[in-house]
Amino acid sequence: MRPFTSGSLPLLGILLTTGVAFAAPPQTATLTVANMTCGTCPIVVKKALDRVPGVSSTSVDFEKKTATVTFDPDKTTSARLTQATTVAGFPSKLVAKP
Repeated sequence: MRPFTSGSLPLLGILLTTGVAFAAPPQTATLTVANMTCGTCPIVVKKALDRVPGVSSTSVDFEKKTATVTFDPDKTTSARLTQATTVAGFPSKLVAKP
């Protein structure tokens, strides 16, 4: 393995400016979800959210009428998450963080 030298700096600069070296950490969003009235509703909400590119995990709580989503902010946004549930018939809003 070659040691790090000053000749390696241009390559390091290219990696840093292209974003190859750094990815945004996953984010978690909690949504309040309307219209969930039966046991099938959380399944539909989960499937709608799981189809959004960048979503890595989804948990839907029928009793609290919420969905908690972990996603890659480089691939999606909380607005796309709420849009996905709304299109599926379950309008949602992002829960304000304290």
